[in-house]
Amino acid sequence: MSTPLPIHDAEHAFDVAAADAAPPPTADVLGVPMALTDYDRTMDWIDATIATGGRGYVCVAAVHTVMVFQEDEELRQAVLNSDLTVPDGTPIVWAMNAFGHPLSQRVYGPELMARHCERSVKTGARIFLYGGANQGALVQLALNLRRRYPGVRIVGGYAPPYRPLSAEEEDAIAKEINASGADIVWVGIGVPKQEKWMAAMRDRLDAPVLIGVGAAFDFHAGRVAQAPDWIQALGMEWAFRLSREPRRLWKRYAMYNPKFVFGFLMQWLRQR
Repeated sequence: MSTPLPIHDAEHAFDVAAADAAPPPTADVLGVPMALTDYDRTMDWIDATIATGGRGYVCVAAVHTVMVFQEDEELRQAVLNSDLTVPDGTPIVWAMNAFGHPLSQRVYGPELMARHCERSVKTGARIFLYGGANQGALVQLALNLRRRYPGVRIVGGYAPPYRPLSAEEEDAIAKEINASGADIVWVGIGVPKQEKWMAAMRDRLDAPVLIGVGAAFDFHAGRVAQAPDWIQALGMEWAFRLSREPRRLWKRYAMYNPKFVFGFLMQWLRQR
């Protein structure tokens, strides 16, 4: 049996957790308040928010998110109201460095999910999975996570249909997530749906933390191949994904990548 902490030690531990639960400072990237953070700092915030009984949500932002932010007001409000928006894309980190904020790494959604699942084996954080191409893909994701991280506590999952949920369906999924006792809801339904869903559902869910991680569900379920590390380091993950899913992704990259470069140059020139 473990010995309870003395009162002053317990108070100190809570104070430390409360300090970690404070969001890190941010830097502006084309209007998006991007957190100046890394994997460890982000995971510390997640765990501290759980420990202190807070409620928040995390957006992971690549170039696509930053550019859709410019034209979709609902996404814009969802991102601005998040507790953390982390730099998911290598070009975002390059832009932040150019603006004078020395970040050594991005906080890539699939990697954040993997690292925190590993950490949660020790912390006991309970996980709910919301997303996936279908129920079979969601089951495969849960199976893969349990194999890779023995002891991970997955307490539920739901693969939503490819349409807006009815009010009755929203009520049902909120009740299911709350009944599961989840500490974290990982959300993998893609940009901008996942950000809008987290913003809309935040007040209805008891789980302290919601995190939108886009394609992480497909990657970890083995449905879609991830770009090799060296391609990711070159900031060319978009090209790898385009080569695998050209019909679905070509318009996204053809439209938003040049706009991001132009927007970055305009902001860089203004700052200089």
